[in-house]
Amino acid sequence: MGAGVVVRYNGGAQAGHNVVTPDGRHHTFSQFGAGTFVPGTRTYLSRYVVIHPSALLVEGDVLAEKGVRDIFSRLRMSEQALVITPFHQAANHIREILRGAQRHGSCGVGVGEAVEDAFLHSENRILAADLTNPTLLRRKLSIIRAQKREQIAALCKGISFSPQLAREWEIFEREELIDTWIASIARIGELGLVVPDTILARWLGETETAVFEGAQGVLLDAEAGFHPYTTWSRCTTENATNLIAELAPEAQVSRIGVMRTYAVRHGPGPLPTETDILASIVVEHNQYGEWQGTVRYGWFDAVLARYALQATGGVDMLALTHLDILPRLETWPYCEGYKDYNEFEEQFIRCDIADGVLTGFRASPFLPLPQRERLTQALFKVKPDLGICNADDRQVIQKVEALTGKPVGLVSSGPSAKDVRLLNPLPQ
Repeated sequence: MGAGVVVRYNGGAQAGHNVVTPDGRHHTFSQFGAGTFVPGTRTYLSRYVVIHPSALLVEGDVLAEKGVRDIFSRLRMSEQALVITPFHQAANHIREILRGAQRHGSCGVGVGEAVEDAFLHSENRILAADLTNPTLLRRKLSIIRAQKREQIAALCKGISFSPQLAREWEIFEREELIDTWIASIARIGELGLVVPDTILARWLGETETAVFEGAQGVLLDAEAGFHPYTTWSRCTTENATNLIAELAPEAQVSRIGVMRTYAVRHGPGPLPTETDILASIVVEHNQYGEWQGTVRYGWFDAVLARYALQATGGVDMLALTHLDILPRLETWPYCEGYKDYNEFEEQFIRCDIADGVLTGFRASPFLPLPQRERLTQALFKVKPDLGICNADDRQVIQKVEALTGKPVGLVSSGPSAKDVRLLNPLPQ
């Protein structure tokens, strides 16, 4: 599409967006925009992104080794972006360890810890602008370490430390860590990566097309997702539309919803159509993670797809990916609705019922937390009502359009850009 700018508008260093170039180079993009292999394409990390500074520098160096020589000259971050510290990440790890079998499936990056602290102790939060002020940074880091150490010590009271727990706790005990970390991220200031949002406004004015790249799925959204298996970030288009309204109010906007030909979840949480059949068929780069756990697969779930579309406020068209799985299937099963949905009816008034199955629900993103938790538990208990379609590209695309009520304008049948087809022009 000739985009000159990629804007990250949510999440943090856990994006995990795999790109394979036609010449075979592969990179799992975490913080840099997924268009970085394209010469000249710039990345802007907006104020809605939670920055992991040391990981950002490492990722840039890795991309440089893969042939992107001007990598840091094409990256800027908002001075208002929140920053993750080593103490947030260690606290994140310790909480997940203590949850045991009840883990939430955190990515282990520390996003949630940083966001929660920013709400509770806004005066001590570290923003990207602080990364260029070592004196202020050192003071805030000392306060954050003391606060997190006290929190975690209370959680661990009376618990015997395993080697894994002891390793994470050591982060709070190493006196030299603050100075070491500040020194390790000094290049961020030296490279001039931190800028005001007026720079993004200028970049948007200099390019004909910009891509606002989301991270994680709508079903993990902080407000509309299925608690507690959610992220501390808005995964809808809300942040993107806020930025556009503020910095490029005259821009024409096309909203593209990306979904696979099957359901996927990395880590624990409800996945009503889960099946072992797909585990041996799907070929992808995402693998088992120490904190998230295994990647799980299910048949295409129209109920959750429709809920996600409703939660994000709709899209103009869909990008349907992973069509390359279809030749490995004799038929393409899909979920039209849920059976055994009694608990849904007990909790939610706005349910769509047809022929004895639940075909959709419209839950407010502002449901009280206990009610959101009950929704999650209800999803664990439903049984999918499956339909069958021929595993043929054309028929599957038509079925997805019928199930979602949205046109499929982009399809992908492989890991590389050469495997992507534009079926219809982008809506204006």
